[in-house]
Parts: sequence; C-alpha cells; structure tokens
Amino acid sequence: MTTPEELVSAAQNSKAWPFQEAQRLAKRMPQGKPGGVLFETGYGPSGLPHIGTFQEVLRTTLVRRAYEALTGGAPTRLVAFSDDLDGLRKVPDNVPNQAMLTEHLGKPLSRIPDPFEKFESFAAHNNAMLREFLDRFGFEYEFVSSSDCYNSGRFDDALKGVLANFGAIMEIMLPTLGEERRKTYSPVMPISPTTGAVLQVPIEVVDAAAGLIRFTDEDGSVVEQSALGGMAKCQWKVDWAMRWVALGVDYEMYGKDLTDSGIQSGKIARVLGGHKPEGLIYELFLDAKGEKISKSKGNGLSIEQWLQYGSEESLGYYIFANPKSAKQLHAGVIPKAIDDYWQFRTALPTQDIDKQLGNPVWHLLRTGQHHDGAEAPGAGDSLPVPFSLLLNLVGVLGAGATREAVWSYLGNYVADADPAAHPALDGLVMKALAYNRDFVASTLAKRAPVDGEVAALWALDAALADAPADMSAEDLQTIVYEIGKQPEFGFESLRDWFKALYETLLGSEQGPRMGSFIALYGIQPSRQLIAEALAKA
Repeated sequence: MTTPEELVSAAQNSKAWPFQEAQRLAKRMPQGKPGGVLFETGYGPSGLPHIGTFQEVLRTTLVRRAYEALTGGAPTRLVAFSDDLDGLRKVPDNVPNQAMLTEHLGKPLSRIPDPFEKFESFAAHNNAMLREFLDRFGFEYEFVSSSDCYNSGRFDDALKGVLANFGAIMEIMLPTLGEERRKTYSPVMPISPTTGAVLQVPIEVVDAAAGLIRFTDEDGSVVEQSALGGMAKCQWKVDWAMRWVALGVDYEMYGKDLTDSGIQSGKIARVLGGHKPEGLIYELFLDAKGEKISKSKGNGLSIEQWLQYGSEESLGYYIFANPKSAKQLHAGVIPKAIDDYWQFRTALPTQDIDKQLGNPVWHLLRTGQHHDGAEAPGAGDSLPVPFSLLLNLVGVLGAGATREAVWSYLGNYVADADPAAHPALDGLVMKALAYNRDFVASTLAKRAPVDGEVAALWALDAALADAPADMSAEDLQTIVYEIGKQPEFGFESLRDWFKALYETLLGSEQGPRMGSFIALYGIQPSRQLIAEALAKA
C-alpha cells in the first residue's frame, strides 16, 4: 500500500500532464487558500452541449485531483460556469422552432423561450443538458450561471470596477479591433429597456461608483440607466476577466482558438486588481473530416452518440490523452478506446506508483471524489471479453442479433455467463449490438477462399473436428498458427493466413485472435462458418 508521503513524492516528479499542470499551480499556491483553490470551466449555452464541452470539465477535474494528491489534500472547488446572459447571435442549425428563435435574436439566452418547450428558457434547457451529463459521470462541481450572478448583484462590485477602469480597458481592447468595430465597441453592453436585446453600442460612464451609464437605445432615444442587477453585461473578454476577479478563479484551461482572448483577458484582470489564472491551452477536437467541431453546426460526435456506442469510461480515456495534440472525434475511435481503457485498468495495481500516476485510469477513477491513497475503487478490474472480440461475435451473428443470443455464446468463454454477474460486459453487449448495426453490418462482405486458402480451411476444419468442445483459446490459437505455418498452403506470412480467415469467415479485413474467437463462438458454429466459406470455393 502506497503511503501518503510516497504519493506526494511521486506526484512531485510525475511527467503525466495533469501533474505537470498541478505542479505549476502548486508553485504559485503551495499552501492553497482559505475556502479552497478555485478551478473553473466555462460553457456558452448557445448550442447543445457536446463532447468539447464535457472534455473541458473532465480535464480540469483531472488537474484538480492531481493538485490535491500533490499537496496532500489541499481543499479545492470546481465551478462550471454558464455564460447564459450572452445575447443569441445566430440560430443554431440543430434545434427546433427556428422562426421563434429568429424573433429573439440579440436577447440574452436566459430570456429566450426554450425551442424544445421543456424549460423556462433556451439557456435553462442547454444548462440542464450539461448538468445532467456531468452528474451522470459523477463530477463534483458547483454550477454557476452568468444570469444569476448579474441579476442577483453578485457581479455588481466587479462591474463597478470595470466602469471605474473604463479608459484603461479601452486602451487594451481597441488596438485589437478593426476600424468598424472600434466605432461601436464598449466593454459594457447595456440591455435595452425597450427590446430586451444586448446592445453593441458605445456607452458613457455617468457614475462608476453608482453603476450609472448612458447610451443610445435601438429606437434612437438616449437612455440613462443602471448597469447593475442584470441591466447590462460585459463584453466577452472583459466578462471573462471580471469573472476571474469576482469569483477568485485560480485555474482555467481553454482551447487554442481562445489564445488571444486569454491574453487580453489576462491584461484586463490585472487592471481590475486581480490576475490571470493558471491554465492549459489545449488543441481542439476535429470531426471525421478534420474540421473544427461546432456546437451550432452539430458536426461533432455528441455525448449521446458516444454513449450509444461506447462507455462513459472509454469517453474519459479518449479525452485524457495528449490535450495539446488535435484529435479526430468520430465513431471509429470508440472500439479501441474501450479496449485500451480496460487494459490500463487491469494493469493499474501491478504498477509501481510512478507508473500508476502515468496511467490514465489512475486519474479517471478519481474524477468523482478525492481519494487520500493511491488505490481507487475498481483498480485492477478486467473485462472478460475484449470489446473488439465482442464486435466480431456480433458481426457474425448479424444485424438482427439480440442480447440474449450474444450471452448464449458468451457462455462458451466466460465463467458464470450471467449479465448480472458481469454488468460492465453486459453494458458493452448492448453497445456492440448498436455499433454493429449502425457502422459494421453494412460493410461486412465475406469473399470466397482461393488457392491454398481452400486447403488450409479444410485442414483447420479437420483439426477442429478432433478438438474437444472445451479446448482453451490458447490451444485453439496454436492450432490456427500451426496450419498457417505449413508451407504447402503457400502463405508468405502468418499475417496473410489471418487476413484470409478474417475475409472469408468474418467478412472483414481485420479481426481478433482466431483462437479467442473460436472459443467464444464455439467450435461447431465455427466449423459451420468454415463450411459456408468452402461452399463458395
């Protein structure tokens, strides 16, 4: 059992990226702070939540837990912040009631009806979707919304600071803007008392201490009103900086597309008397075409889609790796993510502590709550059947395969083949059925064996005819190997033999260890597959 002291020592020297981030944060705040070091992640609820949103919460949580381990348990908090007082600039392509939303363009997201007609506002609907998933994954976080902070007066003091430093903020922002934008730019955007829209108009600070501003409304009238209590909101980069200062944010990561925003917001935070938080700039996910994922376009893989075909754990595993490298995010990455996750999880308890801290699963098992020791529930668990092998079984059974049929074959391979005894595997059975139905079944096409493949298949059938029904996967794999190595069949390499088996028996260019597949599918059913292939020769 690793001691707390050994864990802290290993954390101080770990090269895993969450610990690298935690080490930088601990250098700034070695003793933490009263009330806990504050981690923040932001969300713009103009579109439906997607994996790009979720990954920021996950990765931030990984750094949070690494910081706790590194400091021996310093208190921390995580705020999931929704910028839902922002004005709706464009109607997303993937939501209903487009005409209704068009009528409300420019108004705060939290003051627009829900196009799905389920919640009190569009923002409330999207915020609920975000929270539902974060809760499902077991994150520990505090949800905070921009509209609540502005409307309740929580941001009033910070907003007065923006008004008091209006000129200095303009000096930071104006050089970054084009000529036309400079004419209308204001760090503070008033909300029209007549239309309710968030206005992109110049303002005059009448009384910073009182929060009083003056501007020209959409109807041309000059309006003098308070900027406090939800009557105005800050422009994006100013809003970000104000939030850091008002909430006391110590760590926030963001995507590469916000690099410039981070620089300007950092300068503004210093003007407001605060500082830019520590944070990681990560690369963005790309879709299957290599294009940036967009909430409004809906071109990425959604949270719901991933969970239809893969597990929550596999999603976390795929997100963990290489945050500074761009990765494509599409359904094709799911099967490998599932199997890789379980390989790392199985290996975890056998590793030395320094290797454990580099194991993605060490981090992922700690997302829900802080663990004082090196062990976490579930470390060392294994999956009786790899997901890739499960997919091969389902592929052979066909698009109409059922959960019950799959479990009947799993009885050939898994001791105590009862879904209740193997809940993780049972969940993946349903994922495999869905994945095969939607992505694999239509691509499977078994070809006829040719030349020496025919004789090799006859030899394999003969060997299986003599094999006992309970022969192990390893012994079955040996039979397959030995046949492939026989020179009379003409295979230049074992790879050619395996490829022939995959293409003639499974209808795919790639496949599993054939010994494992035969043990899972059963010797007699496997002989039937061989007979069907030979009938085409």
